Formats: sequence, structure tokens, C-alpha cells
Amino acid sequence: MSRVDDFEELRPLLFSIAYRILGSVSEAEDAVQETWLRFDAAAAQPVSAKAYLSAAVTRISIDVLRSARVRREAYVGPWIPEPLLSDPYQDPARAAELADSVSMAALLLLERLSPLERAVFVLREVFAFGFDDIAAAVGRSEAACRQLVVRARRHMAEGRPRFAADRQERQELATRFFDALTDGDVGALSALLAADVQLVGDGGGKAPQLANAVVGADNVARVLAAFFPLLRRIDATCAPQEVNGQPGAVVRDRDGRVLHAMTLDVLDGQVQAVRVVINPDKLGHLGPVADAWAVTRELQAVRRQRD
Repeated sequence: MSRVDDFEELRPLLFSIAYRILGSVSEAEDAVQETWLRFDAAAAQPVSAKAYLSAAVTRISIDVLRSARVRREAYVGPWIPEPLLSDPYQDPARAAELADSVSMAALLLLERLSPLERAVFVLREVFAFGFDDIAAAVGRSEAACRQLVVRARRHMAEGRPRFAADRQERQELATRFFDALTDGDVGALSALLAADVQLVGDGGGKAPQLANAVVGADNVARVLAAFFPLLRRIDATCAPQEVNGQPGAVVRDRDGRVLHAMTLDVLDGQVQAVRVVINPDKLGHLGPVADAWAVTRELQAVRRQRD
């Protein structure tokens, strides 16, 4: 095969590696593009295109993450990964690992790791790379990479829930959740939420957002039940669908432009967290983005008319 063919065949894998390291669709796409430029400029054809390209995208992603960490320190409000509707890389033998590792909860846990730990953990635990290839990718010895994986596993285990919900349970609960959300039914919503549930919004200072996370079943239910019926009155739509492999939805205005994406963390038969990405910079890959400030003003006018 030609270099172009090799690269295109491996593009889904490269994006999936970069996204898990970076938590950003746009930055992952840029890392993959930079990987192609390096591959195309290489003087000799690598013995293994997969090994070469995986190592290149990993190194690029580590460098990008290091600079991104500095920017995130000045980020306005909570930072949530960019929503991903579909993971391009599929491997039936590792379907469970792939699905779990792309969830918002898992990506936020990965934020606890250093860039090097994160890259090594992703390559080993998610994609099952051998330690020889991992060592070549990150420029460390195999022994050092094994130690990095041990530390990363420990950090990840400290934050993981004890019991994971199965897919059917998640979907059934999500269906009830979005039905109650559409109806503005506070009681039905509250019954589906964990007592210490959190509602977190990421506007990045570029869209209206909650000043702080809303905590508690009654509080979260009232906020959601007050907001979503108003969206219906301005012809906005809430389309349930998987987001980052978990139950979620994309909300669009009357013209089909994206207002926000939301995901649900489901555990032990209850919603543990509702995360809403409102920052327009994180939504462009989902389609044209709405003016959230204008929509907010319209919602405020509708509320005044109702009251």
C-alpha cells in the first residue's frame, strides 16, 4: 500500500488515541494532521506504519497536552472534554475498554494523570500496545513505562465507581430521564437522580452558564425542569443520543444549530452527574453553533410572558 493508504487505514486509531490523551476533538484532529505531515516527510518508509504513526501521534499529543494544561489553569468555570458522538475506531475484542475509556467520567479521571502517565495508560490499558512499542512512543524504558502504568492504574482506580451500569440499564433510565425532562416533571426527575447528583456546565466564559455546580436531587431536578420546557416554547429540540458512549443528548435551536450537548453518568440505577457543554468552541464539530446569548434572551422573554 502507499503511504496515503497506510495512513487512511490507521486514521481512526490515531484519532482515538489522540482524543483520549487530549479530551478535545479539535486538538485530536490537529494532532492526526501533524502526524500525517511527519509521515509524509519521512525519508524512509517505516518498517511498521502502525508503530511509527502511533508513536508520532502519541508524542504530538503529549506535547499538546502539556501546553493545554497551562491554558486550562486560566479556563473560566469547570472544564469538560469536548463531546464525541461516535468513536471512529472499532475493535470488537476491546469494545468494553474502548467504550469505558471515552466516557466523560473516564476522561475527567484521566485529567488526574500527568501527560506521560496518561499517554502510557491509554496505549496500554485501552489499546493493548506492547511495552516495547509504548517505550518507543514515549521515549522511556520498558521498565519505566511499566511503573507509569502501575501509578496510572492506581490513580484511576481511586476515582472509579464500584459498580458500573450495564448498557440496557443506562438506556432505560435515560429514556425515563428525557421523558421527565421534556415534561418538566420535577418529581419524576428527582426520583431518577442520586441524592448527591451534580449538574455541571462548561461555557468557558463564552456562553451563559451556571455560576457553580448545582448539587442535590431536588435542586438539579428543579433547575432542569424549569429550563427545558422553556426550550420547547422557542421550538428548540432535545435529541437523545449517545455522547461519549454514554446516554446523552444534543440540544438545537429552531434552525437546527447546536445549543449544547449533555451527558449522563448512570450508576446503581440513578443519574450521578449531568454534564452540559455550552462553550461554542467545543461544539463546532457537531454542526453550526447557535448564539447561546441570543437564545438566553429569548428564553428570558418567554419566562416573563409566562409569569
